Amino acid sequence: MKIGVLGSGNGSNFQAVADAIERGDLKGVTVSVVISDNPDAYILERAKKMGIKALYINPGGYKTKLEPDIEKQYACALKDNQVELVVLAGFMRMVKDYLLSPYKGRIVNIHPSLLPAFTGLDSFRQAYDYGVKITGCTVHFVDSGMDTGPIIGQRCVPIYEDDTPEKVHARIQKEEHILYPACIQFIADNKVSIAGRRVKIYNSDNRINNLL
Repeated sequence: MKIGVLGSGNGSNFQAVADAIERGDLKGVTVSVVISDNPDAYILERAKKMGIKALYINPGGYKTKLEPDIEKQYACALKDNQVELVVLAGFMRMVKDYLLSPYKGRIVNIHPSLLPAFTGLDSFRQAYDYGVKITGCTVHFVDSGMDTGPIIGQRCVPIYEDDTPEKVHARIQKEEHILYPACIQFIADNKVSIAGRRVKIYNSDNRINNLL
């Protein structure tokens, strides 16, 4: 399965996926292209160092989404690189119809909270400020809403009394780097089905796997 990665910043989750492929932990998957809306994003440098095609496509004038004609350019670039699954790795823009339509049920995102709690930006800080005792990360399919798509998998982390938001975020990222490759592997192995809001993940015995 060929994946295309969209990212706006550092790209640590892209690195985790690429490393899992390199180690052989993520099988039958290759990264065919990395695309960013930020010309200075380190995710592009990471891709270049690994010999993966890295593209910058100007996002246009909106701050939180792509202009329709530009979103078509993103979709064309993914198609040109034979992408089967679109992986969002810190992509800071909402995905709309021109990407959702050709890749329906084939766009995934990772979010640093236990959705549906704490959507949007700085969700780890939202959780810390709210005073919850447990937070975590979520991999979900992408729909037209903000962090509202069907949930594929989640991992939990505790919040301790002497924590800071930065410590919480670092703990979440460790779990993200485990969870994202695992969820991508399930999709690549055709072990995922969607029924409404529920995502079922099956192992070889057709039993649901627990990612927690």
